[in-house]
Amino acid sequence: MTPPSTSRQLQALLAAAALLLWSGCATSYNVKVDAISKPDKEKTVATASTKEPLSYLIRNKNPAVDEESLRYKEAAEYVKTALSAKGLYEAPNPQSADMIVEVDFGIDSPRTRMETSSVPIYAQVGGGVRYEQIAVAGNNGISATRTVPIFDPPRTELVGYQDVVTPVTVYEKYLRMSARENKQISEGKAPAEIWSLNISTEDESKDVRKYLPLLASASVSYIGKDSNTQQTIKLKEDDPRVAFIRKGM
Repeated sequence: MTPPSTSRQLQALLAAAALLLWSGCATSYNVKVDAISKPDKEKTVATASTKEPLSYLIRNKNPAVDEESLRYKEAAEYVKTALSAKGLYEAPNPQSADMIVEVDFGIDSPRTRMETSSVPIYAQVGGGVRYEQIAVAGNNGISATRTVPIFDPPRTELVGYQDVVTPVTVYEKYLRMSARENKQISEGKAPAEIWSLNISTEDESKDVRKYLPLLASASVSYIGKDSNTQQTIKLKEDDPRVAFIRKGM
């Protein structure tokens, strides 16, 4: 009989192994991030009278999305959580906000992408007929030999791989965020933009809701920064950054 302590240790080891196996099998996603911030010469220099913008007001940039819908409220909460990771906070009222953060999310029209995959090639080898001589006893007790056919079945073997190109329908899910100064329009000029982000990923799924935490988590490292060129980062569903966004504020 296994001692109780040994049994508990074994259960713990099995649970840890299962967790590692689950983590290793978590789906990975390639997320594209394009971040733009104002050039240094246009940025406001923090002085006694001016300060770095920290407080914000969230606004919906897509008029087709109902701000009272659960989908929008959920997306807005993910964005607020991402902003909180950069030390930004929601202003108590519109007048005290340093900036307006406009949010847009959704899914673009489907497009066809050609994907190449390696397909194994199998072939039947061997088999056929061969002949062997066997000893047989005659009626008079004298042994003799006789040639008999032996049928060998063919066997299937992997002989190589072939590249196959197939069309795949993919959908780009996106989250766009832009921050601008919370000022009135002056002399026909809109308030200056402070930074903007365009985060997206594409695959065969059309489930935008599933991807919003993933997209929001990818924004954290680029809020208020300039990526210079489009960056691609790899995220897994069990990534701590994604878990942080899902947990919320």
